[in-house]
Amino acid sequence: MSLPSLTDTTALIRHRRSIKPVDMDAARPVDAPLLTELIENATWAPNHGLTEPWHFHVFSEAARQGLADNLRRIYQQTTPASEFREDKLKKMGDNPLLAPVIIACVMQRNGGAKIPEQEELEAISCALQNLMLSATAAGLGSFWSSPPLLDTAEFQTWLGIRPEDRCVGLIYLGWPRTGLNWPRSVRQPVETKISWHHD
Repeated sequence: MSLPSLTDTTALIRHRRSIKPVDMDAARPVDAPLLTELIENATWAPNHGLTEPWHFHVFSEAARQGLADNLRRIYQQTTPASEFREDKLKKMGDNPLLAPVIIACVMQRNGGAKIPEQEELEAISCALQNLMLSATAAGLGSFWSSPPLLDTAEFQTWLGIRPEDRCVGLIYLGWPRTGLNWPRSVRQPVETKISWHHD
């Protein structure tokens, strides 16, 4: 098997950007075989004890409306009046309809007490990086959203997950809309982030 070069891998990693749902083509579907491949790539993330602490709820087509309706409902039910914002409520309802696919990504506590929750959260974070890099390689845009309502009992109940599990984010996926200028970004010099220890 021929592996991609380091140069190609570096280019892919540095090309990945957050593409917001408003910049996706909602009318262009993402085929199920491609979605399955992206999710399978996610599952090749490192995970202690091979617990594979993840489950993916895929919303597409008409199911997006149900997601939008319930995000709005749960936001209204669980947000203190002092923190409530109409623009956020509107976004909860709009975003799922702007992207052709939304994946609710759940950290499942499969390892029991043997595996700390922190390690399971780290594993699914690696899985989502795999997912978004694979989406970028396929020409898709991706956006990781993690509104506080994902941690509420109301959302857990609606999604049908156990109290010990956690939805760590909604990944919005879609083809970039025609004419989109791919975002650019910068990072601080890597020399400022490294401490070398030789002795």
